[in-house]
Order: sequence, then C-alpha cells, then structure tokens
Amino acid sequence: MDSAGGVRGRGSVRRSPLDVLMSQIRRKRSTSDRKPPGHFLSRNAERSGMPEDGVAPEAGPHDGWGQVSVFLQKLGKNVDSQSLSLSHCDVTATELLELALLLQFLPQLQNLDLSWNELIGGSVTVLTSHLHHVGGVRALRLCSCRLNAADVSALGESLGGLRFLEVLNLSWNSGVGGGALQSLLGKLHPPLRELHLVACQLTAADAAALGGIMSALPRLHLLDVSCNPHLAPESRPSPLTELASALAHCSALAVLRLQDCGLSGEQLQALGASLLRLPRLQQLDLSCNKHLSGALSRLTPHLAHLESLESLDLHLCSLTEDDLQALIQVLPALSALTELDVSSNQEAGGVVSPLVSALHRTHLRHLPLNNCSLNLESLTALTLLAPSLLRVDVSWSKVVGGRLVLLLDALQPSVMVELRLSSCDLTADDLDQLAVACRRGVLSSVRLLDLSYNGSVGGAGWAALFSAGGLGSLEDLDISLRPLTWAPCSAWLAPLLAALPGMAALDRLAARRWTAGAQERQRLQHGLRRRSILLEWDPDRKEPRGGGEGEGPPQD
Repeated sequence: MDSAGGVRGRGSVRRSPLDVLMSQIRRKRSTSDRKPPGHFLSRNAERSGMPEDGVAPEAGPHDGWGQVSVFLQKLGKNVDSQSLSLSHCDVTATELLELALLLQFLPQLQNLDLSWNELIGGSVTVLTSHLHHVGGVRALRLCSCRLNAADVSALGESLGGLRFLEVLNLSWNSGVGGGALQSLLGKLHPPLRELHLVACQLTAADAAALGGIMSALPRLHLLDVSCNPHLAPESRPSPLTELASALAHCSALAVLRLQDCGLSGEQLQALGASLLRLPRLQQLDLSCNKHLSGALSRLTPHLAHLESLESLDLHLCSLTEDDLQALIQVLPALSALTELDVSSNQEAGGVVSPLVSALHRTHLRHLPLNNCSLNLESLTALTLLAPSLLRVDVSWSKVVGGRLVLLLDALQPSVMVELRLSSCDLTADDLDQLAVACRRGVLSSVRLLDLSYNGSVGGAGWAALFSAGGLGSLEDLDISLRPLTWAPCSAWLAPLLAALPGMAALDRLAARRWTAGAQERQRLQHGLRRRSILLEWDPDRKEPRGGGEGEGPPQD
C-alpha cells in the first residue's frame, strides 16, 4: 500500500530550517565538483558547434553523447540512453537548461525522472520547449519540484509531442491544483496507464476535470489522487461524485487510491456503481476518510464483484461496528484478497474473531491491527491467521503485554518479514519469549522489528534478546523509549555489540532516549560505524530522569 497513512510530500509543507541547512550542505558538497554551467555550455558550443541559444549543432552523435556523459557525470549519475533519473540531485534552473539542450542527443529516451528537485520550480518551461526531441518518452516524473501554474501549463502544451506517454507523476506539487491541472488534463493521450496526483491541493473543479477525461483514457491502470482533502466540498452534487461515476469508463483500472480525499457516503454510492465495471481492480485504498463512518454499507455489496481484489485499505476511517459487520459479510466473496487494513479503527478490536473467520486464511498476508483496542479474544483469534502472515502489527495494544507468547507460538519459521510491537507494555518475560522464538528460527526472515516504547522491559530483557541470535535478515531495529523517558543502555550494550556480526543485514538502529557514558557511546558508535549502520540516538544527557506519559497512537 504505497499511500499509507500520513503520506506527505516535500512540496506540500514548508521546509524546516534543518531541511534548508542540509540542502545547502549537499549543494556545497555536490557543486564543488561541478564545472560552472555557463563555461560548460560555451566550451561545448565551441567544440561541437552547439550555440547556447539551443539551436541543434551540426555534430555527430558521438560528440552529442559525450556532452550527455559529461553532464551526467558531474551530477554523479550513470549514462543510459533510455532512462534518465536525476531525482534528489538538487538540479538548478541553469542545469535544467543544460539538460534541455542535450535532449536532442537522447532520441531513444523512454524514462525521464526529475523528482525531488525543488530548485527547478518556476523554470520547467525551459525543459518543456525541448521535450519534442524525446517524443518516445513513456514515463515522466516531476514529483516535489515546486511546480507552479506556469510550469503545469507549459507541460500541458508539450504533451502534444509525447503521444506514447504511459506514466505521468506530478505528486507533491501544491501548485498543480486550483486550476493549473485543468489546462493539462485535456492534452493527455489514450496510451496513458498511470496518473499520480498525490498531495497536489486539488479542488472540486479539478475533480470535475478529472471526471471529464476518464472516458478518453481507456488504458488507465492506476489513478492516485490521495491526500487531496479539498476534492470533495460540501456542495451537491459533488464533483468527486461525478469522478467516482466516471471511473466506470476505465475498465482497465487495477489500482485506485483515494486516501484522505474527503470521501463521504455520497461518493461511496457512486463508486460502488462504478465497481461493477472494474473487473480488473486489484488495489483499493479509501483510508483516512473519516466521513465514511456509518456509510460503508453503501459500498460493501459492490465489493463482491471484485474477483481480482488483492488489497483493501480502510485504516483510520472511524469505522463503526455496523461498518465492520457489513465488511465481514462480503469478505468470503473476496477470494483473491491478500491484504486488508482496518487499523486505527477503535471498533475493529471487538470484531477480530468474526473478521478472521470470514477471511481466506491461506491467502492473507497482511492484516495490521495496530491501535484497534484489541482484547484477549481478538489476540487469540489473530493467532489463527498468524502462520501465513508476512507482516504482523499489533502496536498500541496493551493486551499483548505478558501474552506475547500466544502470538509467537503461532508463527512459523522463515515466513514473517515485519513484526511491529510498539507500545505494547511488553515485559521482561515477553522479551525472553522473543529470544526463544529467535533461537528456534521464527524471526530468521524478519527484516523490520519495532519494539519501541516498551520501557518496562528492563535492560536484562534487551540483553536476552540480543544474546539469542537468529536475526540474520534484520535490516531495521527500533528499541526507542517514549519521549521524556530515559534509561541507561549499559545492560544491553555489550550483548548488542557481540551480536552485530550475526546481523549482517542491519542498516538502521533507532535507540532514542537511551543514555550512555562517554566510553559506552564511543564503543557503540564505533561498532556501528564500521558497518555503516545508521544510528538514531539522542544527544548526551548527564543524568537520566524518570517517567512521562510520552506520545499516544494516532487517534481515530
């Protein structure tokens, strides 16, 4: 589920001072090896006959290819005639012009990615005027580039020359919404298969414009308009309802993401009718739409027609017990379902048993139940599914504390890849049981282990876990304590350092709010630095202080 809760783009929020500082540091480090752009263009213009005004040079293809190679090398990128990815390169407006002038030497280009280059916002026109040189491009990505209305309009004008475009991603550009998008949508061609518009500040007018072009995109495979809460105004009829109805024209649609779009029962009714015409739909994300509360029954009868549905995301939707019961009634018909997310819905904790009974247990791989007010019956029911699950998440479930063995005994060795037990009131005995599970190979394939916010475990419990071994696939480990809660790491530091050779895949350790003496801190940092493991650690504290409630889970 790519649009998970809390998706945020760099273009949709104001950059923090730390972001600005780090960007400047990266710029200084990367530009120190770059030649001055103007000199680069002038020198190559003299050598190849390419004038700086962008007129095509009278030079052989090898000369042009050499210029492309030099340009990419100074950005630290490899040369590829079909794929050009400059994402996260801090590309400047001047360098964007350089790239534009070099497109004539890349006639076979199919993939162009300039995402996460915020400095090119307002300057994309210099690129779009040269896109006709790469008319065979099939994927164009400009995520988080601070595009403004002029950029989007210029891009729309250039789409006439990109008749084979299959993927367009403009996500996390707040300037796309509010009218700019409408000048672009009418220029899209039938081959388009993916349209990504996450966090673009889309409005009701944009929703109406999107609905109007659906019939012209018969091959559309993926539509993602998540994190656009203003798509659905209170006025009726809602343009988002019209968009939901228009989706019936996209019979090839396989992925539909409408996370945090202000969906309500009205749109669910229209969407349900469209589902009858979407036999290939595999992923449906309706998460973070709290106005769905009490209205899910308008959609669930239509879900039974989705024989190919593999993933259904309804987390953080304020679902009521009636909503969940309506969902349970249709689950037996969803034989292809492998992922169901009803997490962060408080009422879900009381219906886990019938939910598990309705699912096809052998197929399901992911059923997160974090922040669902689980009870003992719910935890016991979950153990019936546990043997087939690839990811287990029961975070913020206090009932797990002292009972973790119920879940661990149900797990099968070398199956699970993620185990999340954050803020579960785990005890030292739970960690001992986790160590036993490690020794019998239950966690041998786990890549992510989240044990954060379990301060009552005590140092001996952590030491037992690290001494057990059996975590050879672990890449990400989080043992952080709650905010305002501090404790010394002395008891588990030596066992962790001794265990590192057996954790060959580890590349991140989060250990926030653990304190250490100067020598202990030096030993830990030295041991992790030798392996290039990222350590997330808080600044030194002279004296640990006790207690604090810390932060709670996301609220439903």
